[in-house]
Amino acid sequence: MTEVLSILRPFGNNRSTCGYCGPQGQRSSARSSFTVGSEPLQLSCDAYQKMIDRGWRRSGTYCYKPDLRRSCCPQYTIKLDANEFTPSKSQRKVIARWNRHIIGNSEKGHETSPPIPSRSHDRGKSRADSGFSLINAVHAAERDFILSSDNTTHIFEVALESSSFTQEKYALYEKYQQTVHYDYRNSQTGFIDFLVDTPLVPEPIPYTRDPPKHLPQNYGSYHQLYRLDGKLIAMAVLDILPSCVSSVYFMYDAEWERFSLGKASALREASLAKEIHEHGALDMKYLYMGFYIHSCQKMRYKGDYSPSFLLDPVDYTWHPLQTCVKLLEKNRYACFSQPERSLSDPADPGPLPDRTFSTSDLDGVNVIDSFQGNKITLRPIIDQFDSLDTSDGIGEVIEGLGVELSRTIIFMID
Repeated sequence: MTEVLSILRPFGNNRSTCGYCGPQGQRSSARSSFTVGSEPLQLSCDAYQKMIDRGWRRSGTYCYKPDLRRSCCPQYTIKLDANEFTPSKSQRKVIARWNRHIIGNSEKGHETSPPIPSRSHDRGKSRADSGFSLINAVHAAERDFILSSDNTTHIFEVALESSSFTQEKYALYEKYQQTVHYDYRNSQTGFIDFLVDTPLVPEPIPYTRDPPKHLPQNYGSYHQLYRLDGKLIAMAVLDILPSCVSSVYFMYDAEWERFSLGKASALREASLAKEIHEHGALDMKYLYMGFYIHSCQKMRYKGDYSPSFLLDPVDYTWHPLQTCVKLLEKNRYACFSQPERSLSDPADPGPLPDRTFSTSDLDGVNVIDSFQGNKITLRPIIDQFDSLDTSDGIGEVIEGLGVELSRTIIFMID
C-alpha cells in the first residue's frame, strides 16, 4: 500500500474575538481567542489522529490549535470511551422515543412501543444476558435492520457516505443556519469550504471480521445522512480515524427539534465507533466530541456522556472529566497534569517566551524545495532558515505539532 504523504502550509498565530462569551452585542474585543493555524494540502488519517491528540481540530481544510492559556474561553479536546459508555436513563429515552415515533404511534404525545425485531448481532440473547445494547437500540427502527417495515408508521434510513456536495445537503444546511442559528449569510461556497472539503486521504480500515455494509471500508471524512420517509432531516459530518470517530458538525431540520436529534447523533456516533472496534479495528475506541468549554454553559453538555476525558494542554495526557471539573471551577485556565500552572486571572497573561529550535530538534523536518511533474524535491528545513523560533509562523506550527509529528509532515512554505 502506498504511503500517504502529509503536506501542510503553516500560518502561525491568530487572534480573534471570542465566540463563546455571550450574545454578539455583548462581546468585547478584549475577550479574545488565540490559535495557531495551518492549511494541509493533504493529510494521512494517522497524522490527523496525532494532531487532534495534541489539541488540533479542522474546519474544512483549515486546521487550528487553540492557545488555551491565553484564550478567555479555553477549549479542551474531549473524548468519550465508546466501548465503556453506557447511556444514562435520559439518553436511552431519547433513542426509545424516536424508535416509537418510527415504528408506533406517537401523535399528540401518545406513544406506543411495539416489539422491535432486529437483525443485530445480539439477537437470540436473553434480556438478562445482554441487558441494554446501544448498538441494537440505535439501529432498532432503521429500515435496513428491522425484519419488516410493512407495519411501521414511518421509514427511517441512515446512510454513511464520503464527504460530498449535493443541493439536498446544502438546502438542509441553509435551513438549519436560518432557523436554529438565525444566520442568513450562507452560500454554497461557504458550505463546501466548511463541511465538504477535507484534507484527509482515505485509507483502508484493517478489519479482522468482514464488516456489514453500514460500516465504512476506509478511514476518512464522511457525511452520515438521516432520512425520514425519503426526506433528508439531519446530517452528521464525521472524520473516521484510526482511534476514533471525530464529530465535526451536526445539523438538522428544526421541524424535528423535539426529538433531540443532536443527542441522538452523539449516541449513534458512539455506537459507530463501538461497531468498528467489534469488527476487528481494535484501535478504534473513542468518540471525539470536539471541544469542551467549561466557561460556556451551553457547551458543557458534552460532559453528560461518560466516561469522558479531557486533553491536558501541556503534556497532552488524558484526564477523567470529573477530576478536571474541580480545577475548571476554580480557574480560567486549568493544567490537569501540573495544577500549579493553572491560572485564575481572566486577563491574557501574554505569550510564553519564544522557543528556539536547535539543529537536532529539526533533524528530519523537511520543506518542499521544488515540484517537477509528480516528483517533489525536499530539503531540510534547517537549510532554509538561519534560525527558527516560535515567533515565526513555521516555528509556532512545529511547536503545536511537536517535533516528532513534524518529522512525518512535509511543510510547504510560500
